[in-house]
Amino acid sequence: MTSTPEPPAAAAFARIKIRTGALVFCGDYVALIRRDRSGSTHYTPPGGNVEPGEDLDVALAHELAEELDLNIDQPEGGDLMWVVDQRVTRPGPTPPPRKLHLIYRLHITPEVRATLAEVELDELPDGSHETGVIEWVDYRRTAELPIFPPVGAALAALPHPRRRRPRSRHRRQLHLGLISLPDAGPAAAASPVRPSPHAMRQCHRLDSHNAAGRQ
Repeated sequence: MTSTPEPPAAAAFARIKIRTGALVFCGDYVALIRRDRSGSTHYTPPGGNVEPGEDLDVALAHELAEELDLNIDQPEGGDLMWVVDQRVTRPGPTPPPRKLHLIYRLHITPEVRATLAEVELDELPDGSHETGVIEWVDYRRTAELPIFPPVGAALAALPHPRRRRPRSRHRRQLHLGLISLPDAGPAAAASPVRPSPHAMRQCHRLDSHNAAGRQ
């Protein structure tokens, strides 16, 4: 009797998941979702995973509507700030994915801010919901916060919400315009860089790859 060999176990970070997120500014304040869990608190920019075959702009618009009650036609801007290449280890039998966070920047008026949601309900696998509180934080204070992905230091270093940080001295190592965090946890620090045209082209290729998957 011939035995069938077991398939090789999937390697850690073999899968790539793409997440779109937005830094939504109202003046000097940026919207972050605070999640309080047992023994820990962390913040995330509004956003979520891109579904298979979903366009990046559609994914971002969907997440902003779902989490902030923000119509994508209301803000101005939409430039890509950073791409965060992250590998996060975690317990359990499922191999952890490599995650690419695409972080965009938007600006809204105080009038629009007054209409937005104050809490966000995230559905859990068991059907229950986790409540996230939407906080407006002075962007210059974000280096002090546990933000996932860890862009707090880069965000706080911006000279102005509408300007980019000057060219990083780490540019040589981060030549793709990425914040690369190999095997980093949510509290790891990130080195700020300006997204390069090469990184922008990579994002367009990711979007084209998604579109090709629908054909």
